[in-house]
Amino acid sequence: MKARGHEVTFFGLPDAARIVHSAGLDFVPFGEEEYPVGTTPAMYARLAMLKGEDVVRYSFQEMHPQRTRITLEQLPEKLAHGIVEALVIDTIHFFAELVPISMGIPYAHVWNVLHIDSSGSTPPCLFGWDYEKTPAARARNLEAIKRMSSVSRPIQQVAQSWAEYHGLQVDWDTPNATISKLAVITQTPKEFDFPDLPQAPAFHYTGPFHDDYGRERVDFSWQRLTGEPLIYASMGTLVNGLTDVFRILLAATAIPGRQLVLSVGSNIQMDDLGPIPANAIVVSKAPQIELLKRAELCITHAGINTTLESLALGVPMVAIPVGFDQPGIAARIAYHGIGESVPVASLNTEDLSEAIHQVLGNPSYRDTARRFQGTIAQTDGLDRAAAVLEQAFSIG
Repeated sequence: MKARGHEVTFFGLPDAARIVHSAGLDFVPFGEEEYPVGTTPAMYARLAMLKGEDVVRYSFQEMHPQRTRITLEQLPEKLAHGIVEALVIDTIHFFAELVPISMGIPYAHVWNVLHIDSSGSTPPCLFGWDYEKTPAARARNLEAIKRMSSVSRPIQQVAQSWAEYHGLQVDWDTPNATISKLAVITQTPKEFDFPDLPQAPAFHYTGPFHDDYGRERVDFSWQRLTGEPLIYASMGTLVNGLTDVFRILLAATAIPGRQLVLSVGSNIQMDDLGPIPANAIVVSKAPQIELLKRAELCITHAGINTTLESLALGVPMVAIPVGFDQPGIAARIAYHGIGESVPVASLNTEDLSEAIHQVLGNPSYRDTARRFQGTIAQTDGLDRAAAVLEQAFSIG
């Protein structure tokens, strides 16, 4: 949007400032007193040790109600200090759209995570079920939507109280009642989704938002690479405190003739991993895209960014989904034949090793990943997303 001549300012909690400034963009913080710099790692320390529905339950009931309250209370004042003509809202900021609704500012939504299908046609992304077109599957999906609604009720209660105080009329019994009617953008490519997803007129598939610019520089000892076929592995930055997962991963990838680079994040102590195989390089943080360009396989938690970066570079995957939208993403990886998925609840060295060898040994996985690579390159998701926003806001 900035390259198209628009002024862009990010609003967010203080810990986001470093990343935004690295991209050369302006940043306005809110929640400075409640969420001072350095709060985010501590806030996610507990979350990093959970898996499955416990991740969602803890996030929705212990973390997000407070974040929603702070956003609704403080964002209006921050917006009032500048001339804001339109807002683009990350859907993970639940009910933040109530602020522009109350101020008469047009707004659009962006799904940086995998979008949630509330129609029942496909499994909600918090669940890793296979795609099925049967009445029983649809009933199961709708029941899952009800469970999600129940778990997220503490967030809605905060939003409902704020909306009523400010005189906003919202039909709280209707899913997505406050979602933008101008544009809802997902960076998930349409080709990667399950088929037959009902689409609202304002819903737009684009493609990955990442590029090689505006990223923080990450140091890496490139001279340690041996030139052997490379496996890159990362379990993300949030739900990545399960030491046993990393131990199993190290054991399963001790493959003669191949090298592993494993990024463990900030929630793991290196000493807790035990002996590191000779073929492995273990770091806290890695230059992910540069390593994926050299990799023949990515072992991932099935976070949306790692998944889309792997697809954009034609790298097949073995997924170990832990929580949030990762089960749904892993289900799509398997459905499209881009890789295999191994449940974290029953993860063991033998099953993970089998999945790794299956993907490495069958060229169809890489062929399929490369087809997605071509599709993503032709789509140019960033340009498409920017064009959708210009059209939605009647600018440009």
